[in-house]
Amino acid sequence: MSDLMPEPAAVPREQEGTAGPAPDPAAPAPLGVVRTPTGNAEVDARLERLADADHLPADGHIEVYEDVHRGLRDALTALDARPAPAPVPAPMPSYNNRS
Repeated sequence: MSDLMPEPAAVPREQEGTAGPAPDPAAPAPLGVVRTPTGNAEVDARLERLADADHLPADGHIEVYEDVHRGLRDALTALDARPAPAPVPAPMPSYNNRS
């Protein structure tokens, strides 16, 4: 009976396990956190910087977080800074039109 059944085709070694190597559970993996734009270009740039941590091991995150924190703190400080007082206009010369 084995003479009637065709032999299974051999799968070339390079096609075995086409899903690729199993991911390393210890490797950095993006969290997929969605960052909604705030409308403030400086703040948005700092929030986008957080994506850099997605590709770093956990011990590399602190540098990114500190950089983002520093930038956000500076942006908030700038918002809290009082604007410089408006310049006082020069006094208008007085004209005596009585001749």
